[in-house]
Amino acid sequence: MTMPKRPIRFATLGGLFEQDDVDAVTKVLMAATEPSGDFFPLPEEADFQQAFARHEGASAAVMVNSCGTALDLCMMALNIGAGDEVIVPPLTFVCTATCAAARGAKVVFADVDPATLCLSPTAVREKITHRTKAIIPVHFAGLACDVREFERLSSQYGIPVIYDAAHAVGTRFEGQPIGGCGQASCYSFQSNKNFTTLGEGGAVTTNDKAFAEAVRQKKTFGFVYGPKLGVVTIGFNYRMTKPQLAVGLTQLAKIDRTIAWRLERFQRMQELLIDVEELILPASIAPGHGCHLYVVRLNTERVGFGREQLRETLKEQFGVQTTVHYPAVWSWEAFEAIDHDRSACPVAERACQEVISLPIFPKTPFEDLDYLRTALVESIHTLKRKGSQ
Repeated sequence: MTMPKRPIRFATLGGLFEQDDVDAVTKVLMAATEPSGDFFPLPEEADFQQAFARHEGASAAVMVNSCGTALDLCMMALNIGAGDEVIVPPLTFVCTATCAAARGAKVVFADVDPATLCLSPTAVREKITHRTKAIIPVHFAGLACDVREFERLSSQYGIPVIYDAAHAVGTRFEGQPIGGCGQASCYSFQSNKNFTTLGEGGAVTTNDKAFAEAVRQKKTFGFVYGPKLGVVTIGFNYRMTKPQLAVGLTQLAKIDRTIAWRLERFQRMQELLIDVEELILPASIAPGHGCHLYVVRLNTERVGFGREQLRETLKEQFGVQTTVHYPAVWSWEAFEAIDHDRSACPVAERACQEVISLPIFPKTPFEDLDYLRTALVESIHTLKRKGSQ
């Protein structure tokens, strides 16, 4: 090694929690201690929804308790069910697919773009049938997928597009926020995201007022509020809590700063690794990228070892903790019993064996980035030498 061991863990908290977040939660908790205090009503919900919709370029936002439930609600609002097909990428978190499977629909996997690792519109076109009732592209790692092409597909075939924007608070496509694209976008505020509401949380954004209301009704037991209270549909309790909503407002006030700090570090990592031929770097790290994850790929065509060997060497010899986003969705045991089509996805098949997420966060010291480069280069060289012996 060329420098002392410098352990770097993969943090479970991806955003910035500061005193304003603590103050927001404390205010809610202290108000609840008053004789008339409780955790309802929720004026923070309306404030947060309006501010978030505005930030993400949509006319409406509905706050829910996770991105998974956001996707579930969109499937319900579209009346997805048995006999329907929903097209998703294999390189994503499981809920992108299970939201459709839970409604009885067939999950159809389409390949990803080899440069961006986002769902390929060309691959999707090949998988569309008369049973296709929705397409769920993912803005992978915070990079916007090809929104223009998906909008074309939606218009041509009359198929709604629900964007999985779990990685994409603050992401832009051609300079514009992505929250108003397609039928809806589903966001995550889970603890490892750039924007987090006390561990869990999410949102649905849309420009369709009727769709927003359908989602809102489903997430609040089917209630319609007004002069006469009614229950008009079968619904659930997918609401956020008052403390989460309060901290959502403070998190929103700093998300642009959070992304800017991440962008600086992601761009520096690009510069440091540009000459490491054994790694495939992210296609684009530029303004507009949500910068949720910095994901490299081990170029398995150039080396004689696998990703897990590299991850283990980084951890054992250098104290660098990495993670994987993601194993192929169909590789999980639950999918053995789920009707799905995984044919013709060679790019995703390979990528799911190569991707490595590096531990880079808003406050990561730049010295850690230098160390990450050294750890990667020396680990690769060590493994190549072992392979040649």
